[in-house]
Parts: sequence; C-alpha cells; structure tokens
Amino acid sequence: MSAPVRRRWRFTGRVQGVGFRYFASCAAQKLGLTGWVANNWDGSVTLEAQGDAAQLDKLVPMIERTCRWGRIDGMTVHNLPPEEHEYGFTERSGD
Repeated sequence: MSAPVRRRWRFTGRVQGVGFRYFASCAAQKLGLTGWVANNWDGSVTLEAQGDAAQLDKLVPMIERTCRWGRIDGMTVHNLPPEEHEYGFTERSGD
C-alpha cells in the first residue's frame, strides 16, 4: 500500500441542510478513508480526508451521486501532510 495522502476541500453551494455531511461521511467510510467533515458559519462545508490517492479521487464524485438534494457550486482542494493515529471518519458540528 502506498503512503497515505491527506486533502482538505471547501465546498460551496447547497451543502448545508441537505444531508451533505452524512453522505460525505458514508462515502468516506465506504472508501476506507479517515478524517472529518464540518459545516462552516458562512454556509460552506469543510472536509478533510486521508487515505489512498485513488480512493480520495473517488470521494467527491460519490458524494455528488448520493447527496441528491445537495449541489456543489464551488470547490477548493489543498493537499496536507498526513495525520498519524487517525482511525475513523467523523461529522463535526462546525465553527
């Protein structure tokens, strides 16, 4: 297995109040990723996920397919250093 990769996304659009965090969490867990997802005060959502790069590449398309009431209008993504000792994926309440 290759070294884990960590990415942070910030999504804008219809991403709060539509189950976005739930579907993101389900998708990440299905893909075997660790990390977290949280609502932001400005209506956006931040997601950090870590794992195999190929699985990370599948994450956003899977969220878009399953979260039918949501809509991603904008997205930024940044690579981050991997975090050690992270074992699951959680939904956070946000800032």
